[in-house]
Amino acid sequence: MSTAGFNSQNGTGQAYANGPSQNPVAPHQLPGIGYGSTPQPTYDPMQAKAAPPPGPPGPYPVCSYRPGAPFVSYPPPSGQSMLTRPMMGGPPSHTPPQSASPGPRPPPAQATPPPAVSSSSYYTNPQQAPAWQYNTAPPPTGAPTSISTPPRGPAPPHVNPTASSPGSSLSSTAYSPAAPPPHVSHGVTQPPGPGMHRTPLHGYPPPGSAPPSMAPHAYQPNRAPYGPPPTGPPPSMNPAPPMAHATPPPPKAEGSGPQAPSSFNHVDSRMGGPPQPGPPGRHLGGHYPSLPLGYQNAAPPPAAMHPAIQAATQPYTQAPQPYQQPLGGPGPAQLSPSLAAMSLQSSTPEALRVVNLLQERNLLPPIPIPPPTPCLQQDLQKINCNPEVFRSTLTSIPQTQSLLNKAKMPLGLLLHPFKDLSQLPVVTSSTIVRCRSCRTYINPFVSFLDQRRWKCNLCYRVNDVPEEFMYNPVSRSYGEPHKRPEVQNATIEFIAPSEYMLRPPQPAVYLFILDVSHNAVETGYLSVFCQSLLDNINALPGDSRTKIGFVTFDSTIHFYNLQEGLSQPQMLIVSDIDDIFLPTPDSLLVNLNECKELVQDLLKSLPTLFQKTMETQSALGSALQAAYKLLLPTGGRMSVFQTQLPNLGVGALQSREDPNQRASAKDVQHLSPATDFYKKLALDCSGQQVAVDLFLLSSQYCDLASLGCISRYSAGSVYYYPSYHHQHNPAQVECFQRDLKRYLTRKIGFEAVMRIRCSKGMSIHTFHGNFFVRSTDLLSLPNVNPDAGFAVQMSIEENLDDMQIVSFQAALLYTSSKGERRIRVHTLCLPVVNSLSDIFAGADVQAITGLLACMAVDRSATASLSDARDAMTNAAIDSLASYRQSVLSIQQPGLLAPACLRLFPLFILALLKQKAFRTGTSTRLDDRLFAMCQLKYQPLVYSMLMIHPALYRVDDLSDEGALNINERTVPQPRVLQLSVEKLSREAAFLMDAGTVMYLWVGRSCQPAFLTQVLGVSSYAAVPDNLHLLPELDTAESQRTRAFIGWLRDQRPFFPPLHVIRDESQLKPTFMQNMIEDRTESALSYYEFLLHLQQQISK
Repeated sequence: MSTAGFNSQNGTGQAYANGPSQNPVAPHQLPGIGYGSTPQPTYDPMQAKAAPPPGPPGPYPVCSYRPGAPFVSYPPPSGQSMLTRPMMGGPPSHTPPQSASPGPRPPPAQATPPPAVSSSSYYTNPQQAPAWQYNTAPPPTGAPTSISTPPRGPAPPHVNPTASSPGSSLSSTAYSPAAPPPHVSHGVTQPPGPGMHRTPLHGYPPPGSAPPSMAPHAYQPNRAPYGPPPTGPPPSMNPAPPMAHATPPPPKAEGSGPQAPSSFNHVDSRMGGPPQPGPPGRHLGGHYPSLPLGYQNAAPPPAAMHPAIQAATQPYTQAPQPYQQPLGGPGPAQLSPSLAAMSLQSSTPEALRVVNLLQERNLLPPIPIPPPTPCLQQDLQKINCNPEVFRSTLTSIPQTQSLLNKAKMPLGLLLHPFKDLSQLPVVTSSTIVRCRSCRTYINPFVSFLDQRRWKCNLCYRVNDVPEEFMYNPVSRSYGEPHKRPEVQNATIEFIAPSEYMLRPPQPAVYLFILDVSHNAVETGYLSVFCQSLLDNINALPGDSRTKIGFVTFDSTIHFYNLQEGLSQPQMLIVSDIDDIFLPTPDSLLVNLNECKELVQDLLKSLPTLFQKTMETQSALGSALQAAYKLLLPTGGRMSVFQTQLPNLGVGALQSREDPNQRASAKDVQHLSPATDFYKKLALDCSGQQVAVDLFLLSSQYCDLASLGCISRYSAGSVYYYPSYHHQHNPAQVECFQRDLKRYLTRKIGFEAVMRIRCSKGMSIHTFHGNFFVRSTDLLSLPNVNPDAGFAVQMSIEENLDDMQIVSFQAALLYTSSKGERRIRVHTLCLPVVNSLSDIFAGADVQAITGLLACMAVDRSATASLSDARDAMTNAAIDSLASYRQSVLSIQQPGLLAPACLRLFPLFILALLKQKAFRTGTSTRLDDRLFAMCQLKYQPLVYSMLMIHPALYRVDDLSDEGALNINERTVPQPRVLQLSVEKLSREAAFLMDAGTVMYLWVGRSCQPAFLTQVLGVSSYAAVPDNLHLLPELDTAESQRTRAFIGWLRDQRPFFPPLHVIRDESQLKPTFMQNMIEDRTESALSYYEFLLHLQQQISK
């Protein structure tokens, strides 16, 4: 297993498998590309490169791309000198995709690396330049096996794209504003290899255009899910005799027991027998009836969204527009003519419009950016998965790995699998139809060959339709399997039969571990926690079996006997923290319904119980061990509240932060754990279905790099409230209260596992998020919550020549708080293309940025922060260079980008200035680590606001273009660029940075805004620590509060509001988010663009 820090896999320590492990976490294989495909060198901007020549320190890190024209310099910031960029001589690490093929393979052919290149860098002596393995599995690590691996030769660093216009060079100064727009060449040479001729897909709609409208669909929230069909034969039909072997084997639970070759793993399925040849069949034409009014709605409708986002996601958030799959219709092999017709409709799609970034200043759209729409046929796109749930970095999948390497963009998926949904079809059936080979759940993108057979869209095996599936609970008719809800919805939830249970479903179990040391009592968090739990105790998810327990700790461990029949809770103190034990195991976790009065008595007395304590030590490790023993028989959720660095007993830590080095230009140290105690305990917890959520409320260093492991590997969450104090920081108190209410009452899934499958020819190799990897494609999630996001990196193992579309499926098996075993399935379908222009046209710039952020967090821990920064800069250089050389037919001066990637350099610069990755600015180590946690764990829609905040002018809000939500008018101001030049002393501006909001008031702000919104008579009267807007009976106040409330309603956490003036202590923090402006340690946006241009010109 791989090792330290924020590595997306499991790291050091023994792999913990709850039951037999289907596949090792890091299988040791022989080199070579499996399944008969030609090995392709993989582009990787994070591979090891030679150290650069020494040079003076500079403010900004970058890395070289390729040799070429001489360096064209521009004046560096005052007092700083340009450095040379690290050389790129070293070979990349390359590990072949995992394969189930037996027997040794010959090592790949030796390749000669290109000569080292000297170029420029802003880094202070980086030891190695970044190398990201975009689309290939990382090298296996861990204990050696008995298989001997032949030596590998060095692979070329990347495929050098062939410029479509040879001999063109680029000058950073010789461009003309009046130059004609460059032409886009769509005739990119098809990669070698077998396959039919394909036509490029250029039918992309302009950004911001809404997909076709659909008929809305309503569900009846109180109607029970559809059950099995009525017994007996149908009255008016004689079904055809069943096919041979029509009964599938009983389904196994995701991740339960040893796996047969034909079971879940799509890689194993390729070796389980010859699959059915041919591409996935998709029959077109006809019409599905609308979904019935009978599926359960799992959650209340979310708050209204911005109209642009609402329009962009309309086909997904509403019920799918149904369509018919006639039996025996044309298959996907015949999709090409229609797709070609779509291509002819537009010679140059909006996504490929050429933009000169150095000339076009105002590129930021005035409204939030909607996700791109895949270039699929309209009927397929209408039923595709909601991009808020399932999103790919590339909405057009390259046909080959070499083509993907040439595009120099990462291929990956971003998931929000347990998201609260307003419409979620729930189906009860004794037979869940799955592919007999790869175990894919039947979905809208399979094809029916006839009434009795369907072809899997992932492995292409032909399967029999079970007899029960012939009955349609929607129309209560027989003989129409293609009209079943499972085949009409890309997101669906099954109530699982007993075959999906390894044990009876566990009850909801909640255990709270509370720091009661002197430092904790001083913060005042304990009274806030107890009051919040008292207020929401009846809203805890669960049923009559729900259990609850409490443990407090300082230098000793305190248990609480809450057994029914006691007149008051009993405190039991264990002082032997080196050999922890449970004093009364049977009465420490009690039934909530039976002992609610005792629980309420305890919560009322806890804040005063330790009010006068002078105990300053913290034995957190021993308290966690005790809690683990307490939850061992059942599993459940452990909620830990900690206010200082643990300093006693097992897991004790020492401060590793030097405050004098916070703003150092050198690499940041101590991003990895100081001990593996918390990680090992997390793996033990994961094996027993226990998740640990960590709440850090401290003004001191707590070593989040070490403590965070307890949540990261047990699929928990981390909450961080720096400088928390109940009197001195009221904004943090409000934030803690709101977060705690959401945490206590939100939906929860227990003993969950998630598996992601993909079409044959593709593979998944790296995961990002909080989890434990139980096997190569199975994530162990003891708890799953609706606010957790995940990301995966992918590669192309085999050429996708004969495929028009590929599919990805995420299946989440979990136990609901009511004790039901459920399976939530999401399926995404994307087109396959064979030209670079189509790949670029389908690029999702936000998804790419989110995936790169996850990769950079891992790189910061395993290598260094400077390497991660270099790699992100390289990502922008490489993709834009590939676009210039391989897509543009006419070379022009300037920094050219396709319209779909016009914001890519801005987002990369925003990442470099983000708290997780910035240098030269004083940043507390725990603050940096928490920002990294959020980038890995937050769903994309929330993390993008943390990367690139939104700025609005709010002193002139009007009802023009406003939304009307629940009889409330919500203004919609324009999104402004993050630059001081957009600010005005006569105005007020709201900055939404995701987890926090700032309301900046100009020194000469209009008096009307001060009196009618802030309730003060003058600028000087604005309080220093104002965090709540007064509820004034004025139109301006109502508009401002409605807009801020609407923004807050669109996320599950509560961002506090800080009203700041020029003299406020928070003003520097506000100004640091002005990403487009130059600072002492970082370039401005325009300087960054010039630097990218110079690197690409080489």
